[in-house]
Amino acid sequence: MSVKRIIPCLDVEKGRVVKGVKFVELRDAGDPVECAKRYEADGADELVILDISATYEQRDTQLDYVRRVAAAISIPLCAAGGVRTLEDFRNLIACGAAKVGINSSAVRTPELIDAAAAEFGSERVVVAMDPKHVQRDGQDVCEVYINGGRQPTGWEAVAWAKEVERRGAGEILLTVIDTDGMQTGYDIPITRAVSEAVSIPVIASGGAGSMEHIYEALTAGKAAAALGASVFHFGICRVNEVKAFLAQRGVSVKR
Repeated sequence: MSVKRIIPCLDVEKGRVVKGVKFVELRDAGDPVECAKRYEADGADELVILDISATYEQRDTQLDYVRRVAAAISIPLCAAGGVRTLEDFRNLIACGAAKVGINSSAVRTPELIDAAAAEFGSERVVVAMDPKHVQRDGQDVCEVYINGGRQPTGWEAVAWAKEVERRGAGEILLTVIDTDGMQTGYDIPITRAVSEAVSIPVIASGGAGSMEHIYEALTAGKAAAALGASVFHFGICRVNEVKAFLAQRGVSVKR
């Protein structure tokens, strides 16, 4: 079994880490640099830092806190939010980001995936996708949304995952809107479907409320990594506790 990763996520708005439910009802969760340092000390394999309002407000990611967080830790950092151009990639990588995440811009200008993979390498290109269950012609469809979960795209989650892999993405960050922040568990069927449809790693996101939920995403969901926010920010469990729990159940993790 490949080594599974545990990745805390720092959703940042106005310089503070926040966390909501289904992308709304935000609660303050602390200073990004202090959170990042704490998670590295706890054994996090990577961090994701997401400027959650950059796309909606039609502005670039704020580089200052990316630079400060990257300088404070030695584990890989993926920065996302408001990334629209290759220049945005260059700026974030110059600030210390090991990877750059794109979401809305990947749907609007999918050629950006190809171009970024060609210039920076697929390993630095993470395509985030935010699907939500909707009814279409009387059937349940998991449709990808953009613009902070506000705008439907017409893309079905598995089809879009295959497309971004074809274009050169090195990793997929899958956040199911219906379960985001609910702490009731990841959407295992969609996580598994996307993971089985592509050969690149899939990071499960949206819904972790216990160590068992993370175990399910990495086993039944076949995800390569599990991302958590509320579960870590609000003291439900710590990264090192999750890793010990997983190791006891035969899941390979970096210790």
